[in-house]
Amino acid sequence: MKKLSTIAAVAPLLFLGACATKGDIESLRQEIAGVRAIAQSAEQKAAAAEAASRQAAADAQRAAQDAAIAGEKADRIFRAGLRK
Repeated sequence: MKKLSTIAAVAPLLFLGACATKGDIESLRQEIAGVRAIAQSAEQKAAAAEAASRQAAADAQRAAQDAAIAGEKADRIFRAGLRK
């Protein structure tokens, strides 16, 4: 009987201890907002990096084309010099 009364007295305290307070909920909301802001920032940085990567690839392709044109021109000049 004594155990039953002890359990009856402690059970509500354990139940109340497991409940979240308004402060806990507000703290969690703030933490979620912070995580959201970090995720959005990371997403923006990733988008900027992707755009920079695409621009770099386009620049590299143009440079390769320019190099091919310059190589062809050098070959023509070299061959013209051999003919003389």
